[in-house]
Amino acid sequence: MDSERHEWQHTKGRRVFTYLFFLVIALAFFGGFTLFQRRAQYQALANETEAMAIPTVAVIHPAAEAGQEDLVLPGTLQAYVESPIYARTSGYLQKWYHDIGSRVKKGDLLVDIDTPEVDQQLSQARADLNTAKANAHLSDITATRYSELIKTDGVSKQEVDNAIGDLEAKKAIVQSSEANVRRLEELESFKHIYAPFSGVITRRNVDIGTLINAGNGGTSQQLFSLAQTDPIRVYVSVPEINAPSVHSGLGAFLELTQYPGQQFQGKVVRTAEAIDPATRTLLTEVDVPNHDGALLPGGYAQVHLQVKVTTERLTVPVNALLFRSEGLRAVVVDPNHKIHLKPLTIGRDYGTSLEVLQGLQRSDWIVLNPADSLDEGEQVNVKEMAVNAGAAPGKPQAAAQGSSKP
Repeated sequence: MDSERHEWQHTKGRRVFTYLFFLVIALAFFGGFTLFQRRAQYQALANETEAMAIPTVAVIHPAAEAGQEDLVLPGTLQAYVESPIYARTSGYLQKWYHDIGSRVKKGDLLVDIDTPEVDQQLSQARADLNTAKANAHLSDITATRYSELIKTDGVSKQEVDNAIGDLEAKKAIVQSSEANVRRLEELESFKHIYAPFSGVITRRNVDIGTLINAGNGGTSQQLFSLAQTDPIRVYVSVPEINAPSVHSGLGAFLELTQYPGQQFQGKVVRTAEAIDPATRTLLTEVDVPNHDGALLPGGYAQVHLQVKVTTERLTVPVNALLFRSEGLRAVVVDPNHKIHLKPLTIGRDYGTSLEVLQGLQRSDWIVLNPADSLDEGEQVNVKEMAVNAGAAPGKPQAAAQGSSKP
């Protein structure tokens, strides 16, 4: 009986031990699984945090322009000859004969000036001339008489020399008086102002009774502004990359917004033959016939130079540019999803997009709306943006096509 009871207690003890052993194993397994699960959650959180730390950027390709077209540049119309008209004598404006918009020919009378002071000076100068001539005539008679008297020793040689010297001095006074009269007569002739060339009056700054001062000094002394508008000239700044293609005789035409669909034919007449180091452009003059006066000085025109640009040119939207202190930059993403800041050389400005002459390739991925915080070599995620083929060059659509690797 005691042995059976002892065996039952021993068996019961082994069962308890077995239960406890499996319980410890279960607890250890559950604790390990919990630690593993928590570690996996921490790792996933760390990976997610690291992924969220990498910025996502929208990228597009630069748009290619037409392969062959004229070189189009902005220009301002200027008169072929333009000159301010000033008075050469002082007085009061008596009458003007042409107002703004009047077309005059060379030699047409523009203004009459009343010059009372000059008139009085001329009258006095003529009286002085008559006095000088009278004195010179008297000295001539005296010198002639003394020259005859010396033959009979009626006068001394000194008196003859004095008479001849006095005659020469009086002749010099006559010449001075004649020069003064001619000067005042020239001033008198300037009271009538004539057109120096054929053209149109573009400005009139005086009216009847205005005090006129000689020359271009003082305030508001310019009487008229006269412009020759046929032909009319336009100056354009040709980029250095296109300068070798521009030469005298090259065909050109103008397009103006007020004359849609109309072309004003002209040609290049001269270039500066030197690149401006400040703008890296070649100053070029285009002359256009303007017989009907349709082209007005000061107007804006698009100048088409028929050089037939054949090199590939790219455009990018203005919101793909980054303005840094070191200059204009585009943010380009390489195949490893790292960004690079590339300097650009800009050509024409289309408003919503810009022409890129140097710095980008057709296959480059550029970032839209780049943040100022982006740095060289930074890792990014990319999202390709759709570009509307019918839109303006470089203008992206709002819809995205999804992620893409450059």
